[in-house]
Amino acid sequence: MAHLTTFTPAPAPSERLVGREQDLDRVSAALSREAGGALLLSGDPGVGKSAVLDAVAAAAMASGTQVLRAAGVQFEADISYAALHQILLPLHGNLSRLSAPSREAMGVALGFGAGPPPERLIVCTAALHLLRSAAEDGPVLLIVDDLPWVDRASAAVFGFLARRLSGERVRFLGASRTGVDSFFDGSGLPTYELPALDAPSAARLVDVHFPDLAHPVRRRLLDAAQGNPLALLELPGALRTDQRRAREVLPAVLPLGERLQSLFVSRVRSLPAATRTLLLLATLDGTGDLGVLSAAARDTRGHADLRDLDPAEQDGLVRVEESPRRLAFRHPLIMSAVVEAATNSARRAAHRALARVLADKPEQRAWHLGEATLEPDEDVACLLERAARRILDRGDAVAAIAALTRAADLSPLGGDRARRLAEAAYVGAEAIGALHSASELLEDAWRADPGHGASLRSATAAVQLVLNGDGDLVTAHRLLVGAIEEGGHGYDADDPALVDALHFLLLLCNYGAREELWAPYCAAVSRLRPAPPPLLLVAARTWGDPAHADAATLRALDEIIDDTTKETDPARVVRVGTAALYPDRLHAVREAAWRLVRQGREGGPVRRHIGALLHLGLDDYHRGEWAEVLELSEEGLTLCSTSGYTVCTWFFQYTKGLVTASQGDTATAHALAGAMTNWAAPRGILAAVHCAQHVHALAHIADGDFDAAFGRVHTISPAGTILPYVPHAAWVFFDLVESAVRTGRRAEASAHVRALRGTNVAGLSPRLALLAGGAEALAAEDGAQTARLFAAALAVPEAERSPFAVARVRLAQGEWLRRSRALSESKAPLAAALETFERLGSASWAERARKELRAAGRAVPPADGVPGSSLTAQEREIAELAATGLTNKQIAERLFISHRTVGAHLYQIYPKLGIASRTALRDALPPPVRPAEG
Repeated sequence: MAHLTTFTPAPAPSERLVGREQDLDRVSAALSREAGGALLLSGDPGVGKSAVLDAVAAAAMASGTQVLRAAGVQFEADISYAALHQILLPLHGNLSRLSAPSREAMGVALGFGAGPPPERLIVCTAALHLLRSAAEDGPVLLIVDDLPWVDRASAAVFGFLARRLSGERVRFLGASRTGVDSFFDGSGLPTYELPALDAPSAARLVDVHFPDLAHPVRRRLLDAAQGNPLALLELPGALRTDQRRAREVLPAVLPLGERLQSLFVSRVRSLPAATRTLLLLATLDGTGDLGVLSAAARDTRGHADLRDLDPAEQDGLVRVEESPRRLAFRHPLIMSAVVEAATNSARRAAHRALARVLADKPEQRAWHLGEATLEPDEDVACLLERAARRILDRGDAVAAIAALTRAADLSPLGGDRARRLAEAAYVGAEAIGALHSASELLEDAWRADPGHGASLRSATAAVQLVLNGDGDLVTAHRLLVGAIEEGGHGYDADDPALVDALHFLLLLCNYGAREELWAPYCAAVSRLRPAPPPLLLVAARTWGDPAHADAATLRALDEIIDDTTKETDPARVVRVGTAALYPDRLHAVREAAWRLVRQGREGGPVRRHIGALLHLGLDDYHRGEWAEVLELSEEGLTLCSTSGYTVCTWFFQYTKGLVTASQGDTATAHALAGAMTNWAAPRGILAAVHCAQHVHALAHIADGDFDAAFGRVHTISPAGTILPYVPHAAWVFFDLVESAVRTGRRAEASAHVRALRGTNVAGLSPRLALLAGGAEALAAEDGAQTARLFAAALAVPEAERSPFAVARVRLAQGEWLRRSRALSESKAPLAAALETFERLGSASWAERARKELRAAGRAVPPADGVPGSSLTAQEREIAELAATGLTNKQIAERLFISHRTVGAHLYQIYPKLGIASRTALRDALPPPVRPAEG
């Protein structure tokens, strides 16, 4: 049997069956056994039996085995020897090797000759001799799929053959659905039950074919398919695009594709009507509660009772679990088949019955009433609207939108319909990134009530669309201010729509970075009664004009942050993080921000996911966790692209630009900053332009071009002024002062330090106090004063939490000491700065420190001696793989990490090697260290 030991499939990698390696090995081993020559493969519909047969056949043919195949066909089940004809037709030329009686019998059976019907035993014997004859030329494998549909005569021959192949060079492999009767008698033959795919394999199959599925949708499909490959491949195709992206609620029961319907729906339709009614009630209820099912069944017109479940239990479709007693479907797809098999009127009747039974459960009752009602009904619409608010409080924005739109459909009055549609549009734009759907909902709201267009929800949703489209900030600002000033809210501080609109107006004011935009915001907040929410007041000062935020404002901010540690409202978490951004308190909201990121990765609110990523990235930059900054930036850029929140793209170009500029990859930094400016400047989003100038300035400093750096920072915050409502002025003053000093502009440096003293920048955080002290030291004229100021700056408590800022001030201190001829004193701060820059991968600044150390008389090898010697083991492995030409995705698959992590590591690797791109990796990598020969 050596010829039959090569059945193990070995198709090309792209054609391998996902998750079937062990199953194929078992089938191959069974067929290669000396003691037997047959195997029956069984399994549920859609589990992949035919795919396994195909793989076995391909491997057998590749090994030189002749493969003869047949498949049972329903319309041929009454034609004698139809399947035998399929499988033996390729051996027609071998009939001459048979004896005359066997040849005649086989010829008649296969339709090649005329005569009386041959005896079954003669046909069986002739078939066996024919196969043995063929096996003289090489091993033979018979494969029969769909045995239940094989005609009776052929099934008898196959059964005869399967029991007589022991010791032969012929093997038999048949496949049948579990629990389905057949003419084929498989008793006593070895059987292998093909299982469903395990969870990792099922996930891999979905990811290969549907890589863009939103995470919650992917999870729902995996749960519904239960490892059934056909379901995994067909269920996504039955969903709409917005459903696949989690921008539209999935139906309670997933729809089936055509092939799944043909496999499952026919079984349901064959059941008695009362049984189908019970199954429909159980499916729409979804809890399996037998009490609910019994009560709802009594409420139906047919007066079904639980005994009518017996036919479904006998058919293996459902079972009753004992602890707790509940009805369970054998497979979730059966529930989909139940709904597919039911008429619309039957579904509505079932929903009505369940609504009456679930009177004490308002959300479920509202949903069932909404599905059962055809005509406009304000009572049902109100129930759905209230349910939507409760659902939204739990964070399920998609389901809340579905409830609101259904409530709008059932609203008798145009004004109510428009209000509910506008609310749905706002939730869609605000939470899940369904901007296209939000636009359509707003158009529907306008058609329902043209006068409703100025509502706060409509205006806020419309502003989202303007910002993420081609609109400009001034237009968005005017639209939202108009809605606030003309609204009928009475400036009630407890009106959630008004508070949300004001928070969004706050964002627009910050984006604009111009004082005139703030007047309407301040006026509206001052009119709130009984009092403005503290966060609206605090955020305006710490985010809009942080340089002038006083101690009382900062204490209020700290109190708000303390109250947010266990906050569950995603909007408030991000809003508090926004207020904490410029005063450097993002570390205090890290845990809450990570919670939002994890929720976002599981399908939570997209916009809040984006905000949390930005806050974590900025905090990581200051903390020196630059690899994580790059990873989060890539995640954010991808999220903005896939969700449609293009207005947020510059957030992550900025964080990525900060790191690349700081590491010395100045070409990338300038490109990112240029893209930010090109997008933001025409739209009037000056905050993004200021951030771009900051990146440009850092890149110029990395290149030693202090004159260009001064020009960039001067456009944000002119020397000698700390402009109000230009928050970035509180972050770039050290760059301006350093650049001014290095280019001989000492008057401008001194003027800027004087302006800085008139603000509370130094009181915002330890990092900013450190940099403010460093700026004072740089601008000081007296040597003793300079030394004292540097020492005081570097002694600021907790400043070490910002290693790059500390290293920059130490470098400035060491440079000043070296130029003052205090060579010995300069070495310690320079060496400390160099160590930090090297650890961060900040190549340009590290080289500056090396040069200063050499000038101070200390021998410092370039880049720690050997280029690349500072690479970690994983960095070295990634660099070597990238040097071979592999993409980030291919490297990630080899190392079992994410492609974003690969990109982040490469950005750390380049400056350590003194290069700027992956094309230079091959030449920059040092040869591997080889062990000494013994």
